[in-house]
Amino acid sequence: MRKNKIKNVYADSQTIEGIAELLGIFGDTTRCKIVSILFTGNKTVSEIASELNMTMSAISHSLRILRQGKIVKAIRNGREIEYSLEDEHIFKIFEMAKEHVTE
Repeated sequence: MRKNKIKNVYADSQTIEGIAELLGIFGDTTRCKIVSILFTGNKTVSEIASELNMTMSAISHSLRILRQGKIVKAIRNGREIEYSLEDEHIFKIFEMAKEHVTE
């Protein structure tokens, strides 16, 4: 790693714990698949379950963890709840990880 590309990488203990928690959330294949699906737009639990050929219960469990980690957010659309990525940071984190593992 080149020194001039490195910003201040030192972080306090609380920040390190937050980073570890965030990366832990991404440490599950199902949750990563859900994030990948949400890159295409908002989806309901049933749409995600259908795309992944999984139960709605399993998807709901993963979405709850993703919501708690501020990876996804829930949006009420009439009678349904749709899920989307929380913000642009999530896209960047996922894209950087993808780039790293495909090099």
